[in-house]
Amino acid sequence: MDTFEVLKKLSEASGVSGSESEVSRIIAEEFGKYVDEVRTDALGNVIGFKRGAGPSRNRIMLAAHMDEIGLIVSEIEKGFIRFSTVGGIDDRILLGQEVVVHGLKPLPGVIVTKPPHLLSPEERRKVTPRDQLFVDVGLPEEEVKSLVRVGDFISFSSKCVKLQGDMASGKAFDDRASVTALIYCLEQLSHMKHQWDVYAVATSQEEMGLRGAVVSAYGIAPDLAIAVDVGFGDSPGVSEVETIKVGKGPAVGIGPNFHPLLREALIRTAKELEIPYQIEAIPGPSGTDAWAIQVSREGVPTALLSIPLRYMHTPVETLSIKDIERTGLLLANFTSRLEKFPPE
Repeated sequence: MDTFEVLKKLSEASGVSGSESEVSRIIAEEFGKYVDEVRTDALGNVIGFKRGAGPSRNRIMLAAHMDEIGLIVSEIEKGFIRFSTVGGIDDRILLGQEVVVHGLKPLPGVIVTKPPHLLSPEERRKVTPRDQLFVDVGLPEEEVKSLVRVGDFISFSSKCVKLQGDMASGKAFDDRASVTALIYCLEQLSHMKHQWDVYAVATSQEEMGLRGAVVSAYGIAPDLAIAVDVGFGDSPGVSEVETIKVGKGPAVGIGPNFHPLLREALIRTAKELEIPYQIEAIPGPSGTDAWAIQVSREGVPTALLSIPLRYMHTPVETLSIKDIERTGLLLANFTSRLEKFPPE
């Protein structure tokens, strides 16, 4: 598969948390190329099932969330659209962004405010507060009101672009880069024999409290789970202690959220196959799907792989395509070698 093209397709699709139908259709189509069955559950999780060759019917769940941060219409004022945020958005990045308002039809728009010439010296020194921003779609007031309702979602419209080397930039790489890694894993597994049943899950509403992971893990009841998400990539002004290195492979999480034997098995697989990897210490809640899956039902041995990502929760998230492929390769080879857990 062409990893960048899959990432581009997923990145540019709309899927604000709670409104993931557009991106979920694309994911279902991509999963369907490599799995035996695809279904969508009541909360919108896309679940691809790939039957294992073993008699035991043990289940491994591979999870990555498909939702993205975005906006929601809160008020229509004289033809201009006021909004609230869906998920964690830094107000500093909003002004000047191109967006799509998902009304009765998609409406391209821009986030704007008063021009700098009309601001006081004090206002110019501050980040423009959200209540002074609005979306302009370029239509008369009555037409806006006929097409847009309070509660309609608004997504960013950044394009996914190739940078130098194997780097790429775009929106919603958190966490569609990880969904791309799942698809890459499934493509690799289609050429391998694996004993365990595989459930690849693109989860919904992670940005609003890991909701998709909660219900999908409960429904699947896996024997093992690996969540894939993004981690803070190294960049200027950020401490090395708080980051992982872009281009050096996925990071394996270590901490109370992760099963030590599963973690060690992933590291052993990476070493044996000479797949670059890193270690990420996460002493508390990981804030990822792994946090919800671990405590599903009577508990699930869970691990986390993190793809290094710069500029998280902005429309210009940046990463290495090789890191996506290395993550998928590690997932596929670990799964194909999986027999008994915990090992004797």
